[in-house]
Amino acid sequence: MTQTDTGDSRGPERRMTARAFGNVRQDLFDDAFAYRPLKPLAAGHPFVRRLPEGRIRELAVWTPHGLIVAAAVLVMFVARLETGFGSGLFAFLPVIPVLFTLVRPVGAWWLALAASGITAFFSNRYEGFPFTPSAFLGYLAVLTIVALRSRLSIGLSMWLATAVYAMVVPAVLSGNEDATSFQMLFLSALVLLAVAVFHVRRDAKEEVAAQQTVTAVERGRRTLLEERTTIARELHDVVAHHMSVVAIQAEAAPYRVENPPPELEQAFATIRENAVIALAELRRVLGVVRAADYEAPDAPQPTLAELDGLLANVREAGLAVDKTVTGSVRTLSQGVELSAYRIVQEALSNALRHAPGSSASVEISYVLGGLGLRIVNTPPRGLVKPSPGSGHGLTGMRERVTMLNGELTAEPLQDGGYEVAAFIPVPAAERDADKHADKHGNKPGEKHGEKP
Repeated sequence: MTQTDTGDSRGPERRMTARAFGNVRQDLFDDAFAYRPLKPLAAGHPFVRRLPEGRIRELAVWTPHGLIVAAAVLVMFVARLETGFGSGLFAFLPVIPVLFTLVRPVGAWWLALAASGITAFFSNRYEGFPFTPSAFLGYLAVLTIVALRSRLSIGLSMWLATAVYAMVVPAVLSGNEDATSFQMLFLSALVLLAVAVFHVRRDAKEEVAAQQTVTAVERGRRTLLEERTTIARELHDVVAHHMSVVAIQAEAAPYRVENPPPELEQAFATIRENAVIALAELRRVLGVVRAADYEAPDAPQPTLAELDGLLANVREAGLAVDKTVTGSVRTLSQGVELSAYRIVQEALSNALRHAPGSSASVEISYVLGGLGLRIVNTPPRGLVKPSPGSGHGLTGMRERVTMLNGELTAEPLQDGGYEVAAFIPVPAAERDADKHADKHGNKPGEKHGEKP
């Protein structure tokens, strides 16, 4: 039995530890004085959004910079009090690292560490070694700022280095351990704990926001695929009907001509064979997109001729709806009729769901270039309950119209109502067929040869 050599015999725990300490070494030593300017707050930050618009918001984005400058002023004020006790100008050294955190945060921590020792060494009061009051406050401010601007591992490493510095250096240089060292370690531990909670909470919020974005995108894709699958199922009956008619007509055509030539019989046989093959392929494709629990409808797909029955059902559900038809009414292709029926159905369903107590109007316009639809509902008069999954119907309507190279708009009105408008173009071949039917004496809306 052989074992694959991966080139690293260390365990996963040791490799993770090595990577973590490698990053810390790079941040604390190699790139300690890297230029990392503090960026202003984003315009969409929650703190900025809560403020009134105008000059206040423009200044609010610089709040972090203002807080750091305020901390430096506070350290300077404490240093000014120390100079009255003979500390001299060295008491102002801790102010520099606080301001340095604006551009080079890790380097500012090293400066604060050095400034605390220099300030204590040149101070006349050694009882505060290694942290005089100004150095204590400045170092704590720098540690907090750097921990906020860096990873948690950096903050932990700085705290461990502070513990070594605060416990070992006083014992070596002054022979005793001062109480300020324990105070610094205790307060800095509390600060780092609060910063750790802040980092964890922020990372969790960012992760949740990212997951919600991914979920919303996936939900939209799934909804789109479901609507397209539904449209494909419905159009299957329409296309299958036409292909069946083509196959039957191609088979019967030679018998309607006396003594047809062999070439004509062969041509019609080829047409029928191709129609049968296309029908079989269509059924195979439908089997791919069909759900496991899908059941084929018993009745044929609806058309605009059955719209009155839909409006009657909607009225029984509590929505007052009127229908207006303009133009020369005619029978369109089954795909157009089915899509128009579904658009009206979905628009009225949305009115029932999202605008209780309202009334609606349906306008159908037969024009030369196609079919126009307009469904408008008035503002709701009752309590609108939240409806999960809202917007799926609009996706389906857009897909149906896009499939037919049409246009659709769905938008709220100024009075609080809602309007859905669609235009479905009619192919030129179909318009020519309508003109041909009219020349044979058919009334508008009748198929060729159909009795009124």
